[in-house]
Amino acid sequence: MSFKLPENFTVEKGNFEDLPVKVQDYVADKVKLCEPDKLVICDGSQEENEGLLKLLMELGIASPLKKHDNCYVVRTDPHDVARVESKTYICTENKEESVPRAKAGVKGKLGQWMSVTEMNENLATRFPGCMKGRTMYMIPFSMGPVGSPVSKIGIQVTDSPYVVCCMRIMTRMGSHVLKVLGDGDFVKCLHSVGVPKPEPPSQYAWPCNPDKTIISHFPHDREIKSFGSGYGGNSLLGKKCFALRIASTIGRDEGWLAEHMLIMGLTNPKGEKKYITGAFPSACGKTNLAMITPTLPGWKVECVGDDIAWMWFDEEGQLRAINPESGFFGVAPGSSYLTNPIAMKTFQKDTVFTNTAETSDGDFWWEGLALPEDVSITSWLGEKDWKPGCTKAAHPNSRFCAPSDHCPIMDKDWENPKGVPISAILFGGRRPQGVPLVYQSFNWQHGVFVASSLSSEPTAAAEHKGKTVMRDPFAMRPFFGYNFGRYMEHWLNMQKKGRKMPKIFHVNWFRTGEDGEFLWPGFGENCRVLEWILKRCDDNQDVSDASPIGYIPKPDAIDITGLGDIDMDKLLHIPKDYWLEECKRLREYYDEQLGDDLPQAVLDELNALEERLKAA
Repeated sequence: MSFKLPENFTVEKGNFEDLPVKVQDYVADKVKLCEPDKLVICDGSQEENEGLLKLLMELGIASPLKKHDNCYVVRTDPHDVARVESKTYICTENKEESVPRAKAGVKGKLGQWMSVTEMNENLATRFPGCMKGRTMYMIPFSMGPVGSPVSKIGIQVTDSPYVVCCMRIMTRMGSHVLKVLGDGDFVKCLHSVGVPKPEPPSQYAWPCNPDKTIISHFPHDREIKSFGSGYGGNSLLGKKCFALRIASTIGRDEGWLAEHMLIMGLTNPKGEKKYITGAFPSACGKTNLAMITPTLPGWKVECVGDDIAWMWFDEEGQLRAINPESGFFGVAPGSSYLTNPIAMKTFQKDTVFTNTAETSDGDFWWEGLALPEDVSITSWLGEKDWKPGCTKAAHPNSRFCAPSDHCPIMDKDWENPKGVPISAILFGGRRPQGVPLVYQSFNWQHGVFVASSLSSEPTAAAEHKGKTVMRDPFAMRPFFGYNFGRYMEHWLNMQKKGRKMPKIFHVNWFRTGEDGEFLWPGFGENCRVLEWILKRCDDNQDVSDASPIGYIPKPDAIDITGLGDIDMDKLLHIPKDYWLEECKRLREYYDEQLGDDLPQAVLDELNALEERLKAA
């Protein structure tokens, strides 16, 4: 079916007739549905970006930071500050394709499903006429370097100039993408803030419709439809929606992996270089690790990406990875020249800050930075002359959106379409008790089990709060695009004859002592753990011992020279009773959340772990 733009409809920028026919049909259909006043076909140019930033300032949404070149602070409505997992759905006809069969009476926590029919009924009450009085922006973008074996192209239509500015940073966006696309297929991305003009009265300049917010994914149609939120991953549809939920289903169908992982290169003092990936729940240190400044002499770290990895095995059986994004959308609070100097250098220019505070002399500020002298602070809520007390100056989930090529340690191959070769995969979370600093799985199957058991304290990036340790398998719990049981089967099936399987490790920088203080200094000192990991990638047997849970470092195998009083015995201790209880709880979790969808191989690994612990 072919669609045409309404008669006398205004295309303010770009030539609609020059678009590929499939793109014309998609955009014309959405114009008819959403009824915007006009259409802008984005080209990704500097001039276009400057115009949109000027518009955001005129609307009272953005403020320039005069101490920095082309940096802006954006404040959202306080009801629109995080990913809304509770309103995010995977939509298929068959429920079991999208989510595991949770035990009767138990709420499933591994994704949310809604039938295609029911979701379309919900969307039919939202999208018609939702852009009246607004401009529709059409964003052509590529996830991954153009020309990579697994890179994919998307077309997003949105009524948010903020989204356009951030998508320009986070993706390879512009008219050149349309030339590559030609008559090919693309991932279809529809987004609206859900507030047609004239807007209802509000004390906030930021348009959103939190009462009707919904983020829906249609894997079979390769389509995303997001309504009501203008924030982050809810609206920058190239991020979690495309790069994880939709891409994981494409990867399942095409034989590759789309994962919530950093990618980094490590070079030792001998000049030997290896690449690793790492999966951690949001705000658990992925960006800090991807941009680590090593404290060990002679070590060099280079960043490929801090959040998402697309991985596939090449013809030689080597696992390779690309970063599908082209920017950093990192958590701001806690970032400083002490904790992450590389990030601080990355976002000094050309950056959009969301929900941070700003100073009267035109600088950004958040908790974790030194309090500036002789200037006043305006909080993310617009409070003038903010002072430390009961409120936070910056929202705990405030973000910086900065271009990857501004990072001073970006790897020379970060945009190589062939990707980089992966030697190790790390999994980790915030585990205050019982879990050692680092351990290695016995083999690939055991590694899949370890990843399936990943747990962490919740962070500010999620809706859930408190100190309860939550299961976050593969650090993908909010991002699975299909049934987690089948996702694990896909991982298990990656192991094939002739493939060089990377080693799998679990790390935990967050173990605490009886006093609640961290036992490990973290940050740049984590390179000492990475050094051990790379030795294990070379099958160095002299640095590890087998334990019931996996290979752990031998005494003195991790260099702690100069760290002072570090209790490695406590950091590596594996309390038997704790782990037997962990097995019991994990078995209950599998039973309640996966039931018959749990792969037998994963259950076998749990049984084997329990037997090893009992025999220890």
